[in-house]
Amino acid sequence: MNYSDEIKLEAKRLIRRRYFFKECGVGLGSMALASLLSKDVLAASSPPPAQTKIINPLAPKQPHFAGKAKHVIYLFQAGAPSQLDLFDYKPELVKYNGKPVPQELVKDQNYAFIRPDAGLYASEFKFTKHGQSGAELSEALPHLAGVVDDITIVKSMMTDAINHAPGQVFMNTGSVQFGRPSIGAWVMYALGSETQELPGFVVLTSAGGTSGGAANWGCGFLPTVYQGVPFRRSGDPILSLSNPRGITREMQRKTLDTLKKINEHHLELTGDPEIATRINSFEMAYRMQDSAPELMDLSKESTETLEMYGATPGKASYANNCLLARRLIERGVRFVQLFHEAWDHHSEVAKGVKKQCQETDKASAALIRDLKQRGLLDETLVIWGGEFGRTPMVETNPDANRSLGRDHHNKAFTMWFAGGGIKAGQTLGQTDDLGFNVVADPVHVHDLHATLLHLLGFNHEKLIHRFQGRDFRLTDVRGEVVKKLLG
Repeated sequence: MNYSDEIKLEAKRLIRRRYFFKECGVGLGSMALASLLSKDVLAASSPPPAQTKIINPLAPKQPHFAGKAKHVIYLFQAGAPSQLDLFDYKPELVKYNGKPVPQELVKDQNYAFIRPDAGLYASEFKFTKHGQSGAELSEALPHLAGVVDDITIVKSMMTDAINHAPGQVFMNTGSVQFGRPSIGAWVMYALGSETQELPGFVVLTSAGGTSGGAANWGCGFLPTVYQGVPFRRSGDPILSLSNPRGITREMQRKTLDTLKKINEHHLELTGDPEIATRINSFEMAYRMQDSAPELMDLSKESTETLEMYGATPGKASYANNCLLARRLIERGVRFVQLFHEAWDHHSEVAKGVKKQCQETDKASAALIRDLKQRGLLDETLVIWGGEFGRTPMVETNPDANRSLGRDHHNKAFTMWFAGGGIKAGQTLGQTDDLGFNVVADPVHVHDLHATLLHLLGFNHEKLIHRFQGRDFRLTDVRGEVVKKLLG
């Protein structure tokens, strides 16, 4: 499926016909606008002739086959949580705690900050099995333990990157190079949006900023209409959404109508899809002035729901973002991504993990419960995880004021998944006795992306976009669907 070819072909036809329409007095821009504006405008307009119809880039599209997931909520734990302190308990680390690491395990491996001969470091947390699935979790995750039978834990994740910025960009785009489309952008490109009142791809942030920056939710070489839209943590979700004092709704509408005419004329002459993006952005912002305040008003939620998440109306937090994610999905938003950048524990890893779990565990588990109670979990794929994992060796560096930490580790880490066609209540994959390498059911980042697209109804090898003479895809030139994850 290559939607860009269809759009480009339409643009070429427009350019060949523009003088004909200009001479005949036909307003092609009005036809374009009719396909881009809200449903009420569409209902009031006559459809343009088939041969001159301009494709709405955000219109819902059909997948290759019927997918089980319609929406995605990606809880991105930026900074890389320690799998060894949360999910992957290693009795052998306890046995050999403080001993030098076996050199055959670290041969030819590179680490960001520690020496390969650093001592082994056992987790300071207790681990217990939970639920009918018997999944083993750290005591730092008491709330996730309550929904463990609704999730699947994958202990055998692998990635190519060893540092944060390239690791985050690789996890979110399938490439360590900047300039590739993010997962959310690919999903929007492939499926379009189910809402005309809100962006189809929304980004929410808490804690610090991500190392990979806007590349984590960018559109790369895809049209900019597909990129993520970051919502602010408080006030208007987007800057300047509210009108300045003295500007009425009627005055704003007249101004936008003038801009439409200018953009329509430019679109008529060039067929540039970025002009369609501009028209859509202006109209979306106008409609959001009605929809956004209601969306952001968490006080409309019940006391029980707010307590379940640990959310506080008007407060910027991970808990509020999880609740907002559910509200966005309810309103037809296709892809919601939360970025919580706070897991980079090069020192005092136990203290850091405990603090972040106190901020995120309750809300993450509440999101699963809430989606399930509302009948939304089956069609919503929830993903939790960071860009890589942490080392079984301790990081101690007096010069950098670091002690009892863990360094970056890309050979083995853990993520969990729920809903959207995922087979729940299982733990997939296994690492060796010390947690260095995957020894069963490896899942590479490209495999994760292939599986995500499959759950949405796409063959990852056929979802492509031609750019600079080459076909690109999210999974680059590799990736296999992880069939054991499928329900």
